[in-house]
Amino acid sequence: MDAAKDERLDFGKMGYGCKHYRRRCMIRAPCCNEIYHCRHCHNEAASMLKRIYDRHELDRFEVKQVICSVCDTEQPLSRTCTNCGVNMGEYFCEICKFYDDDIEKGLFHCDDCGICRVGGRENFFHCKKCGSCYSIGLRNNHSCVENSMRGHCPICYEYLFDSMKDTVVMKCGHTMHRECYNEMIKRDKYCCPICTKSIMDMSATWKMIDEEIEATMMPDEYRRKKVWVLCNDCNDTTEVFFHILGHKCRHCKSYNTRSIAPPVLPQE
Repeated sequence: MDAAKDERLDFGKMGYGCKHYRRRCMIRAPCCNEIYHCRHCHNEAASMLKRIYDRHELDRFEVKQVICSVCDTEQPLSRTCTNCGVNMGEYFCEICKFYDDDIEKGLFHCDDCGICRVGGRENFFHCKKCGSCYSIGLRNNHSCVENSMRGHCPICYEYLFDSMKDTVVMKCGHTMHRECYNEMIKRDKYCCPICTKSIMDMSATWKMIDEEIEATMMPDEYRRKKVWVLCNDCNDTTEVFFHILGHKCRHCKSYNTRSIAPPVLPQE
């Protein structure tokens, strides 16, 4: 009897769903009363509408009704279909109104985040200041920026907190999508788009610029000129000799600087 019950519960597992989730149910959107596979399908469809007043996003916490994909029965939220008895999701979170058959993703609900995450609870911790779950490798090993995940990716501008894409925490503490981060690196951009600080250890690059400057002599009329620079990494302001290849911060030795005054000749 138990075997038959288990077989019924597992019927159709991983056989239904959409490109976002494998699940055996669809949801009725409370905002427009339409049926979609998931909130992402709803939001993608809504974003394609040409009329501005029709664009809206589904509030996952407001979902009240689901439709079993196996028997098409509409019913209040529950893990098991009231008609055919299948699990509409091997993983079910009553708080998030979330279903998923793909439990190998390591799904778990974070009470502090207030939403479900993937990757396994044992592999993450919640940073109270940053306001989000991070990999345990970042515990006591990242710069905290208050509510850094409660914002938009500075490259693609997608909201980060509940994004399905992988994110990365930069050296400065700001966050962005990993794919956007990798694309930025490919384009030789090594400054945070938000605060302009260096996003990684640049000491090898600074050494290379030292060597290039030493090998590149400036013309006589520029050799004694100085310029005031602001360091984006340490925020110190220093006066340094002008050079076309870069200006080195005298405090932290970074070349991530910007001129704040035009070159001038020293007074006699």
